[in-house]
Amino acid sequence: MIFVNEKINRMCEARGWTLYQLSDRTEIPYSTLNSAINRNAAPKIDTLQRICDAFGISLAQFFMEDEQLEILSAEEKKLVTLFRKLTENKQRAIIEILEK
Repeated sequence: MIFVNEKINRMCEARGWTLYQLSDRTEIPYSTLNSAINRNAAPKIDTLQRICDAFGISLAQFFMEDEQLEILSAEEKKLVTLFRKLTENKQRAIIEILEK
């Protein structure tokens, strides 16, 4: 239980989300999330699935070690997908632009 709740808190912090914002994104009542997270009662599996959906990850990814977990927003996923389609020269040019 504590592992799940701590991980949800860490993932919210990494994105700069409050529990209220997570509630809004998952359409799970704030009181339900707050009770589960702050009272060390692990969320039910359907609730956890909705939380994972909001983070853009699968349940399997949620339970991976943090070092293995790659959390990308929809915009980041789009950037990565588009970047991978570019030629090597164009990729280098984009990197140079971003670094400046």
